[in-house]
Amino acid sequence: MAEVVAVCTSPKKGMRKKNVGEGLLVENFGLEGDAHGGDWHRQVSLLALESIEKMREKGLDVNPGDFAENITTKGINLIELPVGTKLKIGNTLTEVTQIGKVCHSRCAIYYQAGDCVMPREGIFVKVLEGGPIKVGDQIEVVKNK
Repeated sequence: MAEVVAVCTSPKKGMRKKNVGEGLLVENFGLEGDAHGGDWHRQVSLLALESIEKMREKGLDVNPGDFAENITTKGINLIELPVGTKLKIGNTLTEVTQIGKVCHSRCAIYYQAGDCVMPREGIFVKVLEGGPIKVGDQIEVVKNK
């Protein structure tokens, strides 16, 4: 079963996020208190722990939040989810809006490892139905009826 392993925020864009363990997803905004929240298509970012482990295998000391993702997941192949997929995270509902991103400026992780997984393996969602989220919450793909 897929689950949340970290909930991360930062007060400013362009910095690593801190795992705060829980948060509030706000409809059509994102994660309360996070610099990336707003009325746009990349309200919340997700990255798999499995992706972070790939960077650890390259010798980096990295943890959830270090790639500026809001939610670190485990047990779900994020990059195989097509745009439009709805995800239930705890009791909230989100919709995948973008897979990966263009990395305009190389981040500190890129310079340390010569690579960064977020542009290729991170995904973005918008919040359709808000509510509290926390480490340990289940993540499920909502099947269209």
